[in-house]
Amino acid sequence: MQVFLETDRLVLRRFTEADVDNLCDLDGDPGVMRFLSGGKPTPRDVIQNETLPRLLHYYECFAAYGYWAVTEKSTGDFLGWFEFRPLKDGDPGEVELGYRLRRSAWGKGYGTEGSRALIRKGFTELGVQRVVAMTMTVNTASRRVMEKAGLTFVRTFHQSWPEVIEGAEHGEVEYALSRAEWERREAETSGQA
Repeated sequence: MQVFLETDRLVLRRFTEADVDNLCDLDGDPGVMRFLSGGKPTPRDVIQNETLPRLLHYYECFAAYGYWAVTEKSTGDFLGWFEFRPLKDGDPGEVELGYRLRRSAWGKGYGTEGSRALIRKGFTELGVQRVVAMTMTVNTASRRVMEKAGLTFVRTFHQSWPEVIEGAEHGEVEYALSRAEWERREAETSGQA
């Protein structure tokens, strides 16, 4: 297992071919897929032939970026994944943060814990200048994770999707955190300790 990052409770590691069932279980949950596909599960053949190869390909292109399977440290249980990668056709110093966790992992602070660890790694080790995250406006749980991870609201925007899902009429939101803002907050926090 190639570990990318560890936190108090989580291990973020590279995906492997053996993760097909984990991804099928994750993307097969209508609650998990609510704000992604309107609750429709991703078919196994799509995960096996498109999704997993795409996730694995990122490691070839960007050694320190991509999609990371997340497991609970004490049990080894697969909880989902985190995304931390450069935006397509964007500034190389700007990365996108994302996450998809099993329902059993919701409400336990795992999303915030993993996001904060990736942000810290990005700013302290990878030369990242800005982290952005996006979700549907109506996805309040994901927005809370972004806020708890230190990102702030930037804008609401609308984009076209192949299939419109409930809530899409309210648009998408973008949150962001610059390296300078993160460093300022870190200094304030360490000064209070």
